[in-house]
Amino acid sequence: MSASIAPLRMPAPGGRRARWDADPYTRALRAGRGPLFLRSTTGWLLPLDVERWCAEPDDADLTVLARCGGAVLDVGCGPGRLVTALAVRGHRALGIDVSPEAVRRTARTGGPALMRSVFEPLPGEGRWDTALLIDGNIGIGGDPAALLRRMADITRPAGSLIVETLPPDVDDDIDEYVQVHLDDCRGRYGEVFPWARLGPRPLIRYAAAAGWTPSDAWTRSGRRFVTLALTDTGDER
Repeated sequence: MSASIAPLRMPAPGGRRARWDADPYTRALRAGRGPLFLRSTTGWLLPLDVERWCAEPDDADLTVLARCGGAVLDVGCGPGRLVTALAVRGHRALGIDVSPEAVRRTARTGGPALMRSVFEPLPGEGRWDTALLIDGNIGIGGDPAALLRRMADITRPAGSLIVETLPPDVDDDIDEYVQVHLDDCRGRYGEVFPWARLGPRPLIRYAAAAGWTPSDAWTRSGRRFVTLALTDTGDER
C-alpha cells in the first residue's frame, strides 16, 4: 500500500459502513479499479493502487518474483497477481487473504489461495522457502514485531522473507501504529482495524529481534524492498 499520504479531515458522522460483502475493498476488487483509500483515525488518507494490484505484475513486481525461491507463501495476496505469476513459473505457491473477494479473484486467475489470517494455522508451517509481505502488508495486524515473529514460524529455518517497505520519498524512520478503515470517498467505508507503517530502519530493527537478517535491498519504479534471511535464534521452533 505504498503511496503518498495527504492529511485530510475524517468524514463527518453519518457515513455509511458497508457489509463485508459490499465494502469498499470488495467493490473495488470486483470493478478492478478505485477510488479506494486507507483512512486513519489520526487524519491522513492513503490512496490504494487497486488498478496495479489487479493488473499483471509490473517491473517492480518482477524483481520480487525473480528473488523468490522454492515454495512461496504470499501473505495478504489481494487479487493474486503475484501468486498467480509464481504458479505459472512453476513454484509451489499459495496466497492467503482475509477478503473473500480477493481469494475468489485469485482463484479465477489461476492462483491457489485460502481465506485465512496469517495469525491462524496455515498449511506447510515451517516449510515455506520464501514468504512475501508486499504492497504495505508489513502493516498487517498493526504490530510488525509480532508479524515478523509469526513469519519466522511460517518459513523454514533457512528461508527468506521479502518485504515491501515505505517508498524512498518517505522518512526512513517512520514507525507508526494507527487505526484505519477503507474508504471509497463516496460515502461508504469499512470496519476499523489496526495497521502499521514502517520505514526500513525500524523494519531491520524489528526483524533482528525476530531472528531475521537483511540480505538484499533494492528500489524499482519508486517502490522499495528488503529481503530478510532467517537466522538461528537458538529458540525451539
